[in-house]
Amino acid sequence: MRIAIGGASGLIGTALTRHLTSQGHEVLRLVRRPARDATEVGWNPDAGAIDAAALDRLDAAVNLSGSTIAHWPFTSGHRRRVLESRTRSTALLARTLAAITPRPSVFVSASAVGYYGDRGSEILTETSGAGTGFLAEVCRAWESAADPAAVAGIRVATPRVGVVLSGDGGMLPVLARPFRLGLGGPVGSGHQYISWISIDDLVQVIALLIERDHRSGPWNAVAPHAVPQAEFARTLGRVLHRPAILPFPAFAARFLLGGLADLLLEGQRVEPARLLSSGFTFRHPTLEDALQAAIRRSGGC
Repeated sequence: MRIAIGGASGLIGTALTRHLTSQGHEVLRLVRRPARDATEVGWNPDAGAIDAAALDRLDAAVNLSGSTIAHWPFTSGHRRRVLESRTRSTALLARTLAAITPRPSVFVSASAVGYYGDRGSEILTETSGAGTGFLAEVCRAWESAADPAAVAGIRVATPRVGVVLSGDGGMLPVLARPFRLGLGGPVGSGHQYISWISIDDLVQVIALLIERDHRSGPWNAVAPHAVPQAEFARTLGRVLHRPAILPFPAFAARFLLGGLADLLLEGQRVEPARLLSSGFTFRHPTLEDALQAAIRRSGGC
């Protein structure tokens, strides 16, 4: 297949590109500069510009673009960038895919479990309604931005991604630092749930949504077992052979992780109902296995 990827240079995009090319697919990376070769396509979502002609004969598109929420201070200006970077890139790609001939068959447009808001211990599936709060508002707008592609008859699949566990970036290396110093512990109260997924499993989920022609709508891209933050901390401490007894206060999490801290301080007990009912096999179904794999691959985070 010929597949265009927005956000191909990010943590998830890099891993996805590597996997898809290893499977023989042709990947076009959307880049915010002039394209250097035939594997790149120039675009500028802020200006609403994209080289549509370079998307000729496209089979599928994936959008993972968006400014990081791991930013401090998490000002109103950065909140606006978080929202607009996601909605503008998604809307531009959706409109472009709808207009080109022939159209691709599928658009995989990322979202996040923040869609559900802070819901405590409530078990959340793809049929659960949207929550409230900043992250929920971002995710609703993000998902709606893909509508032009769906209206044009393109299959739109939306993975609602949990906290991605990888030793190469994201939240895990930051959280591992205090544990290395013997200062690790649960973030906030420790009672809130964290819905997570290994980078390996997330790549497989996105590849599945690209390749299976009947999979559309929202898909919870999380492992089967969300855990309370206190259990997450104990497991990370065990994997790193460090204690996990010192609480990590909310203000410290926000200082180190910016808006990403909200994913840890707000609880979402998300279940991958559609993946489980479809028979998807997780490579790392348990938290300890996923953490071991991430830390082993990175040489220790």
